[in-house]
Amino acid sequence: MRLTNLFIAGFRNIESMRFTPGKYFNLIYGQNGQGKTNLLEALYLLGSPRSFRNARLPDFIGYDQKKAQMQGEIESTGMHTRIRVTLENAGRRVELDGKAIQKASDLYGRINTVVFSPDDTSMVKFGPESRRRFLDRAVYTCDVGYLLCWHSYHRILKQRNQLLKNNDKSGLDTWTEQLAETGADVIYRRQRFVKRLSGALQQHYGTISGEGETADITYAPEGISSTEQGQIRTELLELIERHKHSDLRYGTTTAGPHRDDLIFQLNGRPLKSFGSTGQQKSFVLALKMAELNTVQEIFGEAPLLLLDDVSSELDAARNSNFLTFLTDMNIQVFITTTERSPALLGAAAHYAVFHMEDGNLTFEGNESHE
Repeated sequence: MRLTNLFIAGFRNIESMRFTPGKYFNLIYGQNGQGKTNLLEALYLLGSPRSFRNARLPDFIGYDQKKAQMQGEIESTGMHTRIRVTLENAGRRVELDGKAIQKASDLYGRINTVVFSPDDTSMVKFGPESRRRFLDRAVYTCDVGYLLCWHSYHRILKQRNQLLKNNDKSGLDTWTEQLAETGADVIYRRQRFVKRLSGALQQHYGTISGEGETADITYAPEGISSTEQGQIRTELLELIERHKHSDLRYGTTTAGPHRDDLIFQLNGRPLKSFGSTGQQKSFVLALKMAELNTVQEIFGEAPLLLLDDVSSELDAARNSNFLTFLTDMNIQVFITTTERSPALLGAAAHYAVFHMEDGNLTFEGNESHE
């Protein structure tokens, strides 16, 4: 999969920009606040209903602009696709090869991206919400049905919570049963994805860190021991029923997949407590590489890889190991950094260099290290 052309207008501080990237490594450098991350965000939004920065729709539209627009041309398995996304305060419109689409699933697989940003390392240090956000975003990329079941679950959860808030027991059992049904689907799809992810995590952590440590990820939903969807539903229903009195007391649903967590471990111990800063960063980056491999296995081709200021996250040795790995994968990579550093891409045979300043992008040429 390759991005061959990108047009952005009215998006944050990017008034108007045309971007023709190189086929492999693309280095986008410039000082902080110039629009480098905005460019990656606009590219990401071509294929995703949500930003990797968790921003609201009005935040995307530039100052004194009525709308923001992105158009990308994608080459995938010998086919060319044009995606146009228009963002307005009233909502989002998507066109595929000039025809409007109504469902997010219509865009599924047209452009796949995996993104790594400095904010991702907070997954280790902070609460489970950030880890769930990563998991949900990654599962959706690989499972077209996940977004629908996730939305159904949260719609039913909202209804049940409204009853609990009002201390209204009428209809509570019905909503509880529906919550268990859709929640079991969410858990089952998450379990299946994490199982695939964990197999590649160990390999990639060793590649980046250069150490013989054991990295592991586990999804262990509360009260659920089964991996069979029907049994998951039974166990989840029993779990929610056990929490019924506390739910009524607090006015909210206190158990279910909306409260589950991912467990990160290094050498069998919690990464948050026993991993150094370098180990934590390497772990999260290895997690992204495992996600990339999973997407590649499912679709038969690698996604685009967006790396926001990755050089600040790793030391020189880990950077070198990581970039050597990416070169061998033969994928299209977009890297933002504050400095035009040949050492950053010393492992890459070819890369295109762009300078970003005040929302404007300037091509500075192709360079080689052969």
